[in-house]
Amino acid sequence: MCIALVGCANLSVQTLFSHYSAALEKTRMLTSRGQYQAALTSFPNTLYSDILTGMERGRLALLAGDAVLSQSILQKVDTQVTEQQRQAIMPLSEGLNQVGSLFSNNNMLTYSPPGYELGFMHLYLMLNYLRKSDLDGALVEARRANYVQKNALQLRAKELKQIKNTIQQNGISDNIGAIISHYPDAGKMLGGVQNGYLFYLSGLLHEIERNLNSAFIDYNRALAVEPNNTYVAESAKRVAIKQGRQSALILLEKKYGPYVQPVHNSATLVILNEQNIVNARHAWRLPLWLYDNHNNLVSYSVSLPYYRSLFNTPQGAILIDDILVKPLQLTDVNAMAQQFLNESLPSMAARQVLRIVAKNAVRKSLAEQNKRGINNLVANIFNVLSDQPDTRSWQTLPQTAGVYSGFYPAGQHVVTADGKIINIILKSDQITLLWLFRHGGNVIYWQSFLSGI
Repeated sequence: MCIALVGCANLSVQTLFSHYSAALEKTRMLTSRGQYQAALTSFPNTLYSDILTGMERGRLALLAGDAVLSQSILQKVDTQVTEQQRQAIMPLSEGLNQVGSLFSNNNMLTYSPPGYELGFMHLYLMLNYLRKSDLDGALVEARRANYVQKNALQLRAKELKQIKNTIQQNGISDNIGAIISHYPDAGKMLGGVQNGYLFYLSGLLHEIERNLNSAFIDYNRALAVEPNNTYVAESAKRVAIKQGRQSALILLEKKYGPYVQPVHNSATLVILNEQNIVNARHAWRLPLWLYDNHNNLVSYSVSLPYYRSLFNTPQGAILIDDILVKPLQLTDVNAMAQQFLNESLPSMAARQVLRIVAKNAVRKSLAEQNKRGINNLVANIFNVLSDQPDTRSWQTLPQTAGVYSGFYPAGQHVVTADGKIINIILKSDQITLLWLFRHGGNVIYWQSFLSGI
């Protein structure tokens, strides 16, 4: 056990006796107050994961208005993820992490970001490029993001099959079922697999590039995630007309109404509206008190992460020249985070069962060496304190993201969001992209000009 724990690359007091959500409480509080620079500088110096820490810091730098720092951090994370995925052979340190996690907790395992987090990493790289009107750079990230989403689904299916085999081979399916039967109800997950925000933005960039086939595909993917988003439907109809897709246009108009042709020389306004911050994972524990064959009371616990609530605040209305409009949801990040956790539960529960077996073997050995029970007491205390849930996830992401789009006369216009007055310039046959993040009455924004559609 000593060799396993000392050798762990991820070993620290925090990873051994605490968990990620607890370490990030101050950062999330400052983020909720709109103190993004303070949140960035207060980020805990932990060994939970360089990749996860980088994604959090890249997002906070973006919110703090430092696009250069955000881009630099996220590009470094991108390189680290690529290297992590490139390694076909498990390094020695990770082998020790695997062993150490059986004697402690899953925080010892190297963090591999799920597909939805990788998608957001590329999405924010896209937005940083768009902020400086670099369409080519944004398109590269759009293509990589689409590949990540496709690859993540295939990889996740493979992982689920592997954990199913592990459970069957170890004969612990009944134990896992007993654990999950007590687990808090996760509820229903809609739109929890794919990122409509990413699909819509990718479709918009492809349309600007005049890659209409890819644009039509991505708009329809976004509609599959959020079928009630009429702004995405209008974009799909527009591309269908440009491509002469009559049959597709008929189906779209039947569901969403006829396409309204914009006035000649009008300007396009697209507002990307991010709101609030995604839920953090919380700790759920199931205590287990057992007697061994020497009548010693043995303490174990099952610790798993869970989400307390799936409630989302609806997309907030916006005033454009004193006319009220409402963005429509593109993606529900809470749902994506919950869906990934749901899929990970069998694996987490399996490791919990195997961990109890490993800890029990160590405790028996210590008890045999010390008949007075002191070692047994120490083992009990270590078992309880070290069994921490794996609450690692990208916790500064938005809760939801939505879109509004419309055509307006060229010139200056006023957008008001949560009392924040934003003066924007619209140019004929061009797109003004306005990005918003709204949380707790705080609004940050930037705008950029793109080619027309």
